[in-house]
Amino acid sequence: MKIAGLTKTTLLDYPGHVAATVFTAGCNFLCPFCHNRDLIAGDFCDEKLLNEADIIDFLEKRKNVLSGLCISGGEPTLQPDLEDFIRMVKKLGYLVKLDTNGYRPEVIASLIKEGLLDYIAMDLKNSKEKYALACGFKAKPLDNLSLEKIEKSVLIIKESGLVHEFRTTVVKELHTEDDLVKIGDWLKGSSWFLQPFKDDENVIAGGFSSYSFSEITAICDSLNKKGNAVKVRA
Repeated sequence: MKIAGLTKTTLLDYPGHVAATVFTAGCNFLCPFCHNRDLIAGDFCDEKLLNEADIIDFLEKRKNVLSGLCISGGEPTLQPDLEDFIRMVKKLGYLVKLDTNGYRPEVIASLIKEGLLDYIAMDLKNSKEKYALACGFKAKPLDNLSLEKIEKSVLIIKESGLVHEFRTTVVKELHTEDDLVKIGDWLKGSSWFLQPFKDDENVIAGGFSSYSFSEITAICDSLNKKGNAVKVRA
């Protein structure tokens, strides 16, 4: 598996657990507000990638300290040997959390069926009408994007019975309050987090800004009055 990074200890990536996080190389989206620019292309030369056996060895040595592993990216479901890697991790007794953009529902469904996931977090990029633009598809609003795949993953995850969450990075130039209302209607009944956009030097494209924390909190309160279960994640 193409592993481009490792966070050895985190209290944030896997809620409720002391965990490690691995970051896979490569993504099928080019979200302009993404801050993992170095992971997107997936063209890491071998010497830049971490050795999978070394990761497993690290997890073996740390299993008395860590209880979970978060697999993030990039987009992990692009890795052809993702299932094999998770099986090795599960044999060590770890809980596994998958971060995904939801564009490969067949992979998500297979991992769930095989009992390989304990937690799923899916990034919900925008309202259906503006989804393609938020994913970096800059032609006509839905050109080259299969919204059906996203919708299928949302349904699979909601019906999985697993602990799960959806999250939306809120960008002032891409998300109106009406967009967030539409996402909320889509996700009714599921745990949903709004994350304010944070600008830094690794963001793919410039010119974006965030709503203030108070503005996002007000939007969150309004959404919850409409029946959502949404929180702000700073």
